[in-house]
Amino acid sequence: MNGWRKALKVLCGVVLMLAMAPGLAQDVPYPKKGNIEITVLFPAGSSADITARLLAQGMAKYLKANVITINRPGAAGAIGMEALAKAAPDGHTVQIIPTSVLTLPLFFPNLPFDVLQSFQPISMVGNNNFALVAHSSVPAANMREFIAYARAHPGMNYGSPGNGTYHHLYMEQLKLSASVQLTHIPYKGSAQAFNDLLGGQITTMFMPIHVAMAMAKDGRVKVLGGSMRERSPLFPDMPSIAEQGVPDFNGEPWFAMWGPAGMPPDIVAKYNADLRAILAESDMRELLARQGVVAKTNTPEELGRALRAEYDALAKVVRAANIKAG
Repeated sequence: MNGWRKALKVLCGVVLMLAMAPGLAQDVPYPKKGNIEITVLFPAGSSADITARLLAQGMAKYLKANVITINRPGAAGAIGMEALAKAAPDGHTVQIIPTSVLTLPLFFPNLPFDVLQSFQPISMVGNNNFALVAHSSVPAANMREFIAYARAHPGMNYGSPGNGTYHHLYMEQLKLSASVQLTHIPYKGSAQAFNDLLGGQITTMFMPIHVAMAMAKDGRVKVLGGSMRERSPLFPDMPSIAEQGVPDFNGEPWFAMWGPAGMPPDIVAKYNADLRAILAESDMRELLARQGVVAKTNTPEELGRALRAEYDALAKVVRAANIKAG
């Protein structure tokens, strides 16, 4: 009888432990080992880099872990993306991307990864509306006047930080949508392109709207319209290009977080939930707004669909404008 009672006590104890296990598992901090790395595909100081560093601070609090940001620039983002695709899918390495990197396979078809299959979508992070800016010498105060001027001056030049950047793709989309002819002058980065716009060496370009509004304060450049179909909530008085006579134009640059394909669903869900909580905090939203980023999240499934739709939209522009690498 005593043996039976002892066995029953043991069995009850096992049942109790199993019943408590899910709750205990939730209390175990993730990750269980080492640092979490957020990789960024561009140098320090870029919008993606600043966004990642802000998120790292919030993630460290929610994940109860040391979260570090690592820059892996090079080859228009391909170096960092290859490294992530080869990383262990254990949740210790994730990445902040601008959706412009989706164009990489359109320029380099032999990449060692697939932009839509080699990565696990986690969540959108936010968008940063762009604006069309012209040098002050251009006699145009809005998009309709700018388009008329561009048509009267075919071949007018525009700058970008390089092939395949938002600045480049959106201008090529505008050329197609508004039937204007402009000549592309690619630079190696934003700084020189911005300086040459201020100096009048180039006539026009796209840039993040918060940068454009700051540059326009001294009157050397004019901000003509926002790239997104909807007005930016950060600059609600700036009309969009679409509402100024180019209704099919929509350029919505956004950042997202993804990891290597094969991440366990519970880890993906943990990241997604924590990002939603972080980006709901007013202090974080304010810090991102100073960088021109409007916080925005979605589910992994929604992000996967958005990535596919954005890839298709960008591919259409690249092919229609016959944009080449280099």
